[in-house]
Amino acid sequence: MTADKKAAEMPWMGLFRSVGRTTLRVSLTLGVAAIAVLAVFAGSQELTRRAEASPPPNPAPIMPVVTAPINLETGYSVSRTFVGQIEAPRTGIVSFELNGRLDEIFVDEGQTVTDGQAIATLDTRLLGAERERLQASKSAFEARLRFATQTVERQSRLSDQGFASQAALDEAQSRSDELRARIAEVDALLMTNSIQIEKSKVYAPFAGRVTERRVDGGESVAPGQRLIEIVETGAPHLRVGVPLDISETDLAAASVEIDGRTHEAELVTLRPDVDPVTRTRTAIFEVKAEPNLAVGQTARLRLSDRVESNGLWVPVTTLKEGVRGQWTLLAVDGEDIVRALSVQVLHTEGDQVFVRGSFPDEAQLITSGPQRVTVGQTVDPQPAS
Repeated sequence: MTADKKAAEMPWMGLFRSVGRTTLRVSLTLGVAAIAVLAVFAGSQELTRRAEASPPPNPAPIMPVVTAPINLETGYSVSRTFVGQIEAPRTGIVSFELNGRLDEIFVDEGQTVTDGQAIATLDTRLLGAERERLQASKSAFEARLRFATQTVERQSRLSDQGFASQAALDEAQSRSDELRARIAEVDALLMTNSIQIEKSKVYAPFAGRVTERRVDGGESVAPGQRLIEIVETGAPHLRVGVPLDISETDLAAASVEIDGRTHEAELVTLRPDVDPVTRTRTAIFEVKAEPNLAVGQTARLRLSDRVESNGLWVPVTTLKEGVRGQWTLLAVDGEDIVRALSVQVLHTEGDQVFVRGSFPDEAQLITSGPQRVTVGQTVDPQPAS
């Protein structure tokens, strides 16, 4: 072969060798890919076989919830409380009508007194001396009156016989009348003296206890000066201010709480005027309790108003806030599925609320742990223990 012929054949030989190498590389790549696919397929088949061979997992247990039946009521009561003060049925201020020196006082603070018991007395020696003087004057006038009466009788006989003038008889009669008037005047003074002696001693106006004593004895006292204060020990009264919208009918059934104890109370009066400071009317109650309550003690008047409205009392913990500010309750329907019920809160009292809404038949309210379940969840309702 000539050199020119060899030179012409060499490009074709290089091309054949290049194509062969490329084909070999492609074949190797396809072979590796086929092997990888076969490996993945075989692995997936093995995983499927193993999954089918293992037992299925147990289903999740149904959550138990505490429920209560929905018992609708026709209304609720609203309690209102007003603070007042215990006072005595009557309070008496003991004082003298006359001035004088206080001779003796018979009671002390805290002592119990009976109706009409002597409390204090003034020194009556001057009044006693005045009484003796008046009695002496009366005796003197009575003696002179006896003589004047005898004179009238003599002048009357002499006048009948013509031995005495009518003027002498009239003068004797006038003197007798004057003495009788003087005796009547002395009798009036003696009565005044007796009244003064009587008013020199003061007495308890009613049965009660002494709350204040301002004198000790020996002082000079003026008319009306405050000496002793007495409070009646009968059934205590409660004075309390109530709003203008409360009537006597509303106050008919009231109770009073004193030191944590509740007592019945009967309305004595509801004053018609309005307190200019508090803008309330004053109500006075007689408390049906022991008479040993302290005067000035704080008491609470409790009133109950009935509001007619169909609804349900539920614990405040069962409420959940819904959309747009609404409140919802979670309940279990007849198929044991949790449902949300929209309600309206009407009244709150302690840890209970009165709500109004639409409650399906056979539904039961979830009373404990409503936050542990969701709407649509199947639960196991359990009655409250």
